[in-house]
Amino acid sequence: MKQLEVQIMGQSYLLGCPENGDARMLDAVNRVDMAMCRIRDAGKIKARDRIAVLAALNLAFELPERTPNAVPVPAATSPETPNNPGETTHPQLAALLQRLDTALGVDGRLL
Repeated sequence: MKQLEVQIMGQSYLLGCPENGDARMLDAVNRVDMAMCRIRDAGKIKARDRIAVLAALNLAFELPERTPNAVPVPAATSPETPNNPGETTHPQLAALLQRLDTALGVDGRLL
């Protein structure tokens, strides 16, 4: 297995990569780095582990949108999200976001 040295949010990592998987691995690293930097640059969260968890959740949430045969999440007419008046979400997603916000505290707001 090939190894790649990459940087995510300024930190170096040595990753194992399957043969001919360089492009996919570097694309994944780029998406993770961008997601983590976006959260860090928002200025609300400082802890690297919390940033990593939030970035992973955001990327996992976006994953079905990237999958060719994915079932789209239906647009809902559920109550407005607390942090974004006027924005509506799927009821289960809204409940999950609320639980995560409560668990992470004020500095860990997802959106």
